[in-house]
Formats: sequence, C-alpha cells, structure tokens
Amino acid sequence: MNVATDQTSIESAAPLEEAVEPAPPSPAPLSKEELLARGWAALPESYRIPAVAPTLDEARAWCQHLAETHYENFHVATWFLPQALRPHFHAIYAYCRVSDDLGDEVDSPDVALALLDQWGEQLDACYAGQARHPVFVALAETIRACSIPKQPFADLLTAFRQDQTVTRYATMEDVLGYCRYSANPVGRLVLYACGEADQDQEEKFKLSDATCSALQLANFWQDVREDWARGRVYLPQKDMAFFHVSDANIAEGIASPEFRALMHCEVNYARELFEQGLPLIGMVNRDLALDLDLFSRGGLEILRAIEQRDYDVLSARPAISKATKASLALRAVSAKLLPFLKLGTRSRRAQTADAEQTD
Repeated sequence: MNVATDQTSIESAAPLEEAVEPAPPSPAPLSKEELLARGWAALPESYRIPAVAPTLDEARAWCQHLAETHYENFHVATWFLPQALRPHFHAIYAYCRVSDDLGDEVDSPDVALALLDQWGEQLDACYAGQARHPVFVALAETIRACSIPKQPFADLLTAFRQDQTVTRYATMEDVLGYCRYSANPVGRLVLYACGEADQDQEEKFKLSDATCSALQLANFWQDVREDWARGRVYLPQKDMAFFHVSDANIAEGIASPEFRALMHCEVNYARELFEQGLPLIGMVNRDLALDLDLFSRGGLEILRAIEQRDYDVLSARPAISKATKASLALRAVSAKLLPFLKLGTRSRRAQTADAEQTD
C-alpha cells in the first residue's frame, strides 16, 4: 500500500461539507381552547364568561360600571337622555367596549380572532335566549325592548376581525367600507334604542351613517401616530401617493409639507361628511338631538384641533382641551332651553325653505 499516494489523494479530494444542524421544528399551532385561554388571561378577569348567568340587575350594574369608568364623557353624553334609556346605552356601550378590547388588547391576531369568534357565538346565544355574559344578559333586555336586529352587532365584529388582517386601505371608498362596519352600526343602534328607527328609517340611517363615518375619520386623523404603532394606516394609499407621502414619512414622525397637505385634504373630507349628517339632528326627538349635537360638535372640534396644529398629528396627538369639552357640554345644555342653538337647526330650516321654493 502506497501511503503517500493515498494521503495525496485524500488531501486533493473535495472537502467534505460541514454538517448542517436541522432547523428546529415549527411549534405546533395552538388549539382553539389554548388560544382562548391565552386571550382571556390577558384581559380583565371581569370580562370572562361566567359559569352562571347574572341577574338582569347585576348585569346592568356591570355594564354601567364599565361605561362610566372607561369613558370619561359617558356621564355627559347620557345626561340628556331619559332615565329609562340609560340602561340600554350602558348595555350597547359595554358590548362595543368589550368587543373592541377582544381585538386590540391581546398579543396576536390569532388570539383576537378566536376571542371574537367566541364573542360572536355569545351574540348568537343571546338572540336564542341563552345569554350568559353580563353584557349579553343586559343586552337581551335592550334587544327585546327596542326591537333591535342582530345585524348591527354582528357588523361591529366584522370590523374588529378585519383589524386583525387588513392594515392598509387603497382608497377612501375602502376606508368608508371599513367605517360601514366599525362606526355606522353604532349610530343605527342608538336610533333603535331611542325609538327612532321606524318612520323615515332609511333617511335617518343614511344621515346617521354620514355622522358616524365622519366621527371615525376624525379619530383616524387624530390617531395617525398611534395607529402606526399598531401597524395600521387608515390614510388612503391613493391619497398618500398623490401627495407624495409614504409609510416611511409617518415612521419618521415629522410632518412634512406634503404630509400637512394630505391631512388638510382628509380633514376637509371629514368635515363635509359631518355637514351631510347634520340634518339628522332636526329629525329626531329632542333628547337624542342634544346628544347628536354634542357628538357632532366634538368631532368638529377634533378637526379644528388638527388644524390648530397646522395638521401635524405626528409629533403629538391633537386633543380637545377640558375647557373646550366643558364649553361643548354647556352649549348642549343651553340648547335644551334654546333649541335654535343646535347644529342641525339651520340645516332643517334650509330644507324647509328649499321645499317651499320647490312648491
């Protein structure tokens, strides 16, 4: 055996490939039960579905507490409503609040979707007379007393599910399509709760949709920075491209002239929507009209706050001052005594004048 020859052959041979460690196996997807357990554990314990349904009084107290501790304007918003309607508003608000938290306050889309699916099952059970969660026990009575169909409640869940999978919108029409599920159902629920979904229902729904979409847009424009942190951009991509604004510009947090021009356009669009919805104030009962007036003024004040910052919503969040909030509430109280101060009054008179001229 020629050892030298064999050694030369070994040395000249192609080097052996280094052993590659196999990639660790992907973790098995969590089961539905595991996703739900993880989700409920991340939320307040009081949100969990109890083994035994509470009484109606207990359920209503639960909803009232949630409404009055989570929403600082709730006392003002319901002050103008008859006492008998307040439990219905508590129940509707509690449903919206918990639904929103199921989508936004957990750590993954899969967990959120599992929770929202279970919440939808609870909604179905509510309409089947088998409510168990405090929200649905209270809501069942509101549904019965106000003859509210399931669709507006189900539409809200569609929006919260959409938030888990859609983070950009191509056009304003697409954004408004989202508002169709995220905001407009709330206005329709309010109309049902206040007995305003009978006569002229379709016209009232149309005007309510304009107001609710405008409020949603005002919140979007106010929260561009916060939504970016959640991975979402509600500014239409087509509009951004037109004004030469990119996601990178938002990430930088600097309101360039192009970004300010974009926001100027979007603020004007939202204001036009508010104008479209104002006639509703003159079509509903006086107590509800005062609430609609208050919320419309509040939405317009958000737009004004954006304007006062020269459309810079990136360096800080535009907000309505406490003094302005107090002024809005005071004006709404004044309108209770002087109805002509309501926002929609002039619009209603203009409609009457137009009708007289037509005749």
